[in-house]
Parts: sequence; C-alpha cells; structure tokens
Amino acid sequence: MANSLQDQLLKAGLVSDQQLKQAKSKKRKQQRAGATDDAARRQVRQAASEKKRQDRELNRQREEEARRKAELVAIWQLIRDQRVPRDAGDLAYNFTDGSTLKRLYVNAEQQRQLVAGELAIVRQDDFYQLVPAQVAERVAAFDASLVLVRNTPAAEEDDEYADYKVPDDLMW
Repeated sequence: MANSLQDQLLKAGLVSDQQLKQAKSKKRKQQRAGATDDAARRQVRQAASEKKRQDRELNRQREEEARRKAELVAIWQLIRDQRVPRDAGDLAYNFTDGSTLKRLYVNAEQQRQLVAGELAIVRQDDFYQLVPAQVAERVAAFDASLVLVRNTPAAEEDDEYADYKVPDDLMW
C-alpha cells in the first residue's frame, strides 16, 4: 500500500511513463500558476484602484472646468445686464489695457462718475463696458484682470496737503 496511485496504475498497465510525466508536469504548472494567480489578482486590484483614482481626478477636473465656465457665463451676463449705455460722448477717457493705451469716449457725467469711483471700466471679450462699481467688485472677485479702471474715492483725512490753502489766482 506504500505505492502511490500513479505507481499502481503504471504497474497495472493502465497508463504509460509518458502520461505520468505529463500529469506531474501539469500538476507543477498548476501549483506555480496558483502562486502567480495571487500576484496577478493583486496587480488587477491595484490597477483597478489606480483607475478609480484617475477617474475621480478626471471627474473633479471636469466639474471644476464646468463650474468655471458657468461662472464665466454668469459674469458675461452680469456685465451685459448692468452695463451703463454710452451715448456718443465728446470727452475722451484714457486708460491702459495691459501695456496699451486705450481711449473711451464718454459724456461729462460719466467722466465725473468714473473719476469719483462710481463707475468702472471692464473688458468683455474685445469690448470695453462701463459698469457700476458694485458690479466691478463682483467681476474682480471672479477675475481681477477683467477690471481695467476702478477708481477709489480718496479720503479727505488722508490728504497730505489738506492743511495747505490753494491760491485763488493759480492758473493751470
């Protein structure tokens, strides 16, 4: 009874030496495959978790881009709805857009409001619009580079020359 089943089958003539060698080889390959199956499963799990992480990151980027576009459209609509109509003014108001000097023609009241800080100039696409200062603040919160002119009224107490009287006969 010390003989294995394979030896007994060989003695009985039911299998050949070649078949025994093939069976042993097949058994060893299955054992090795079992060990590599665990490694392969680990690799598959790791790859799946990495793919999920990449998908989450991609979804986050897409959502961020969609949110940014929605904010941009909201800013465009805000500027369009709140802009101050410019009549054919006769006064040129000069300002800079980056390194270039631009000129916008406004009427006297609009120029006064621009200087006082009640109005601001913002860039919308390739055009310049006059908007109230509150709208310019909201636009600046989104993208400060869109606000080109936003004057702040100077406080009287901060004026260094407030104590000095300007002569009446001074000609400019």
